[in-house]
Amino acid sequence: MKKYRHFIWLFLGCSLCSLLHAQDDKQSLMNAKLLSPRTDTTPARKPAPVTITDTSALKKKDSLPPVALHDPRKATRRSAIIPGWGQAYNKQYWKIPIVYGIIAIPVGLFIYNNNWYNKTKTAYDALYRASQGDSSGMAQIAPELRGLSAASVQSYRNAFRRDRDYSILWFLAAWGLQVADATVFGHLKQFDVSDDLSLNVKPILNTQSAGVGLTLSIKPAVKKQPIAR
Repeated sequence: MKKYRHFIWLFLGCSLCSLLHAQDDKQSLMNAKLLSPRTDTTPARKPAPVTITDTSALKKKDSLPPVALHDPRKATRRSAIIPGWGQAYNKQYWKIPIVYGIIAIPVGLFIYNNNWYNKTKTAYDALYRASQGDSSGMAQIAPELRGLSAASVQSYRNAFRRDRDYSILWFLAAWGLQVADATVFGHLKQFDVSDDLSLNVKPILNTQSAGVGLTLSIKPAVKKQPIAR
């Protein structure tokens, strides 16, 4: 037995090594199966096609209409049609009495000068006919003009006619002025004229001279976007 004892220990060692090696191979195979992705042989079902019969259902019902921006051209057109309408569109209602007050001045001058022009014209025609021997129109002379000579009445007539024509020009100028006012302030509506305006004093330095500059920051108006609820 002593002679074969080394062979027995050698056989037991080889058997134990074979057993451990087989156990390691089995464990590696199990780990490989666990880590490998599982494949499903079942064919995937295709989703049923979706048919849309009513496209209006896709629209958002709670969407708000777009916010209308201020248009300076509307202020110009409205003010050109009716005085003060452009100022009302710009929400400057306090200017409407001023507009009509400025326009009323040349209108009043036109009425006054045209009235006296007609009186002096009638008086001059009556005096001219009287100088020719026809005194039938003397009763049509206004009481304020009786006793004046034909030359004086003619001078007054020309002056009232000139002032009447000037009043028409002043009326057109006043109308154009209120149109320009509505246009300018309609454009200024697009800019930020709030308290956020800044005026900064910045020194300017270079190699040749030094100075101080003023910087006025004007921001354009932020367009309002509708908020979906």
